[in-house]
Amino acid sequence: MHPAKISIITACFRSEATIRDALESVNCQTYPAIDHVIIDGASNDRTLAIVRECGKRVVHVTSEPDKGIFDAYNKGLAAATGEVIGILNSDDFYATPHAIANVMRIFEDPSIEAVYADLVYVDKDDTSKIIRYWKSRPYGQGDFARGFSPAHPTLFLRREVYDRTGGFNPDFRLAGDYEYMLRAFHTHGVKSAYLPETVVKMRTGGATGGSLSSIKKQNVEILRALKSQGVRISKPMFFLRKFVERLRQRIRVWRLRGVA
Repeated sequence: MHPAKISIITACFRSEATIRDALESVNCQTYPAIDHVIIDGASNDRTLAIVRECGKRVVHVTSEPDKGIFDAYNKGLAAATGEVIGILNSDDFYATPHAIANVMRIFEDPSIEAVYADLVYVDKDDTSKIIRYWKSRPYGQGDFARGFSPAHPTLFLRREVYDRTGGFNPDFRLAGDYEYMLRAFHTHGVKSAYLPETVVKMRTGGATGGSLSSIKKQNVEILRALKSQGVRISKPMFFLRKFVERLRQRIRVWRLRGVA
């Protein structure tokens, strides 16, 4: 039997400084059946040249203006042909060469619709330096109301999940990933499995982590998403739990370094 194919979608725009790491992390995966889909927002730097040079598993490239990263994700979904779909941003890269193989091993169970794992945030210039460690856990119904969600960069879904739930809502400029996961997990009840290992390394300083202003705007969108799906929360408790979890992510790193 042929292994199931997975499509990896990478959205990028002026990503010449980082996209090589993303491409090479896909290239070195031990899992054989990978199609890499590149959706570029009409970059005018060397992004596409690096894709042509290094993208050994790239099967599709689109380069045109878009309406933001979640619009780009939707273009990637339209181009993807894999039975399973993952999203790897141009600032991110897979933590090990076995990451995709380990994910796809879980999908051998036909009842599993979603797999997610752990994530580490790394310094944008020195990617060997871990800043935060997002250790996840199995999902339980109601977790979004309690301030928990999977790490979206580690999320892999069967194609039919997107067919059933729809794509990303580009009206959510900063929290479109959260809104989609809320819809998939909470509203549609996808059956998920948690893989307890670090699958993705993510550079700090992205669109939602660069300033207090962007974090505030993202949180406003998160509240709007929760309301749109009928999730009632206590705002103070919700954000307290999010703050505590972020603190735990840093404490885990301090423990790894022997500081705490």
